Amino acid sequence: MADEELEALRQQRLAELQAKHGDPSGDPSQQEAKQREAEIRNTILAQVLDQAARARLSNLALVKPDKAKAVENYLIQMARFGQLPGKVSEQGLIEILEKVSQQTEKKTTVKFNRRKVLDSDEEDDY
Repeated sequence: MADEELEALRQQRLAELQAKHGDPSGDPSQQEAKQREAEIRNTILAQVLDQAARARLSNLALVKPDKAKAVENYLIQMARFGQLPGKVSEQGLIEILEKVSQQTEKKTTVKFNRRKVLDSDEEDDY
């Protein structure tokens, strides 16, 4: 293949992957809005959490990003409604984590489907 054809295929594949994963890098206004939203979230969390709690939350975000996002949303909501008297300590964050874990706990059930195995001894031989 010629270099131009190869480059065109790469660009097409890159565009397909970005569209599939919902990463429209072609729209800078959406990227800018996401960046502003992330900055606002970080600012609010910096005002609400002390250093140890922020470190614990960032460690949690590395391991379980969905749970960290839920805790961040919970903290931001509490801060917006004025339900936080001061900065949340690490122990306070642990309590919030336990509360969120209880709410999002998944109940695992195992169901056995027992199938009867056909045995040649049970069948009538012709």
